[in-house]
Amino acid sequence: MVEIAKDLLSSQKVLLYDPKKCTGCRYCEIACSFYHFRRLDLKRAHLHISFNEDRFEFEASVCQHCEEPLCLAACPSDAITKDQETGWVRINPVRCIGCRTCTFICPLSAPWFNEDYKISMKCDFCNGDPQCARFCSPQAIRVVTREEAWEYNKKSYGEG
Repeated sequence: MVEIAKDLLSSQKVLLYDPKKCTGCRYCEIACSFYHFRRLDLKRAHLHISFNEDRFEFEASVCQHCEEPLCLAACPSDAITKDQETGWVRINPVRCIGCRTCTFICPLSAPWFNEDYKISMKCDFCNGDPQCARFCSPQAIRVVTREEAWEYNKKSYGEG
């Protein structure tokens, strides 16, 4: 069982955000909204960039495709699933009842409510080619293995 988990850590891809590299250009949001909706509408992006005045840096709110997603556990309609091979956590729009529980339970509030469709939406990893990372010139958002993300976070934020 430990070997399987270790294999997944080294094979599953996640998005890694480095605030030290972010310029606040918001191309990631533009690329995301255009990919999913064919519109340049920052409100429709599955990630959001904001400026933290206390730390004087940009922050990204983007789904981490958690190993044990709280959104999946809290969803009353079983609309959220996790692919055990890729690690991607997705919302099935047909099953979603629009209750927003996933947004409230997520520590990052990554799922967002689409008023037009009356359902929650979130990062779907763009079917393996995340547009946010693809168009991030300073590479503030990158695709890395889950293991690389763990190592980066340990180094940047400590073990605890």
